[in-house]
Amino acid sequence: MAKELLRVNNLEQHFPIKGGLLGRTVNHVKAVDGVTFDIYEGETLSIVGESGCGKSTTGRAILRLDEPTGGEIEFDGEDLLSFNKKKMNKTRKHLQVIFQDPYASINPRQTVRQVLNEAMEIQNVVPKKERNDRIIELMETVGLGPHQADRLPHEFSGGQRQRIGIARALAVNPKLIIADEAVSALDVSIQAQVINLLKKLQREYKLTYLFISHDLGVVRHISDRVIVMYLGKIVEIADKKSLFTNPQHPYTKALLSAIPTTNMEKKKERIILTGDVPSPIDPPQGCRFHTRCPFATDLCKTETPELRTADYMQGGHQAACHYMEEIQSGEHQPTK
Repeated sequence: MAKELLRVNNLEQHFPIKGGLLGRTVNHVKAVDGVTFDIYEGETLSIVGESGCGKSTTGRAILRLDEPTGGEIEFDGEDLLSFNKKKMNKTRKHLQVIFQDPYASINPRQTVRQVLNEAMEIQNVVPKKERNDRIIELMETVGLGPHQADRLPHEFSGGQRQRIGIARALAVNPKLIIADEAVSALDVSIQAQVINLLKKLQREYKLTYLFISHDLGVVRHISDRVIVMYLGKIVEIADKKSLFTNPQHPYTKALLSAIPTTNMEKKKERIILTGDVPSPIDPPQGCRFHTRCPFATDLCKTETPELRTADYMQGGHQAACHYMEEIQSGEHQPTK
C-alpha cells in the first residue's frame, strides 16, 4: 500500500466577521468545519462541490496561506501547524500550488526565465550555474519552447500561462501539488491538453495531486479518489469508479445528474435542487443539506450524520446520510 503523504484531521477554517464601533468579532464564516481525509503518495485526490462549499479554502489552509483555526495537518510525518515561519517556508518546496488564474499569480513584470529562476533561488534547489539549463528543461517539459523564455506573461495565451504556472511548481521538485481550479478558466480543448500534461508529469515525477474543481467531467478524467463537499463538510468520499457508478449521498446524485451526456439511449433524469445554498455564517443544524434534500426528515434537521460505510459499499466508500441504505433500497421515498 502506498505511503500516506498528507493527513488532515478535523480541519476548521472560520473567518471572523467584525462589527460595531469597536470592530469586535460578532460572528464567524464557517468556511471549513471539521474536514478529515488522507492523501497517499502518487495518487490524485479531488475535491468537488458548488461554489462556496469550502474546497479552495481547504487547499489554502493546508498550505497555510490562511492559518487554520482548528484541526491537524500532518505532511510526510510532520505536524505542519507546529512549524514556525522559517521552517514552513523551507517546507513549501515540497508543497506547491497551481492557481486558477495564471495571469494573476505570475508577476506581469517578470519574464518566464525570471519567474522560474526566482522559485529556484528562493528555495535554493538548483545551483546558480545550472539554473539556465534547468529553466530550458522545465519549459520543454510543459510544452513551451526555449525561445519563449524571455517573454512576458501578456505575450502568452491562457493555456500557455497555465503551463508556466505548472513549470514554476515543478521548479522546486515538490512532493504534493494542490491544483486549485487549475483548468476552469481554459477552453475545453486546452483543458484536455493541460489535464493530459498533469497526468504525464505525475507519472514521470511521481507527483501527488490534490485537485480542486467544480467540473465533474474533469474530475472523472484525472482522479483516483473523490471528496464531495457541501457547506464546509465532507458528505461523501470514494474511489472514482465507485462514486460515479454508485453515488450514495443525495447531493452527490444531484451533482452527477448535471453532467452533460451524448448518449441519448441512456439519458439521465436531471435532479433539480430547490433553494439556495445556506449561508456559512449560520449553517443549518443537523445535516447541512437538509434544507435542499428531497429525502429530509425531522431527524436530518436535528442530528448531524457521520461519514460511514454501508454493508453494500466497497472499499473506502463513505457517505454522511442517515437514510442512504433506505434510499438505495427504495424504502425511503422523497418527503418533499
